[in-house]
Amino acid sequence: MSAARRAIGTTGPGREQAGGTEESMLERLLDRAVRRSKGHQVALELRRKNPHAAPAELVRLLERRYLRRAALLGGGVGAAATVPAVGTGTAAVLTTGQVASFLISSATFAMAVATVHGVEVDDVERRRTLLAASLLGEEGAEMVTGQVGLGTLYWARTVLTKLPIARIRAVNKMLTRRLVRFGFARGGALVLGRLVPFGVGAVIGYVGTRGMGQNVVDGVHEAFGPPPARFTAELERAR
Repeated sequence: MSAARRAIGTTGPGREQAGGTEESMLERLLDRAVRRSKGHQVALELRRKNPHAAPAELVRLLERRYLRRAALLGGGVGAAATVPAVGTGTAAVLTTGQVASFLISSATFAMAVATVHGVEVDDVERRRTLLAASLLGEEGAEMVTGQVGLGTLYWARTVLTKLPIARIRAVNKMLTRRLVRFGFARGGALVLGRLVPFGVGAVIGYVGTRGMGQNVVDGVHEAFGPPPARFTAELERAR
């Protein structure tokens, strides 16, 4: 068997079936996250609280808000594992819930930045494209642009508003498969260090999810590019 086949884990029917199950689970998690995201409302609220902020400043505020929440989410689960009455069994359950919470926070951040850029992402399939690609960071941007034949990494406006829905679904399938290998469906990337005893898990959890959050921030930047010079009319009125 080639090293490439070993790397992606295609080692027989059993593995393929497991991969299909993980993809289905991840699709449900992504769909739930984008349905529950409140990015548009968050952008409007932050604009009202910071009436003198320029678009670039508002994006930085959104980034700090998101990274803080991601880091605290990871640290909280790690801390739970250090409490004798809780233990690693409950912490593992909390970690499963944390995957969902992390995805919702990531979707909210990505949709909020889309609002600042004036990109409306109404349907679930297109929202999932933005979330899945952002979770993969720069790699996600490269996968999307390669799939649809774009010559720029700032792909979101074209893909999310003009690409036919059939192409969007094909892109989503590709991104979901990559995310499964990346470890999201099993919680692999999120579990790192959470169940380490004596308080170390809390530290690793905090740093680990903040690092994953930074990957999402990078992915969103690759999707939209630099912030616009001016706000949309809706955000201008919200001040």
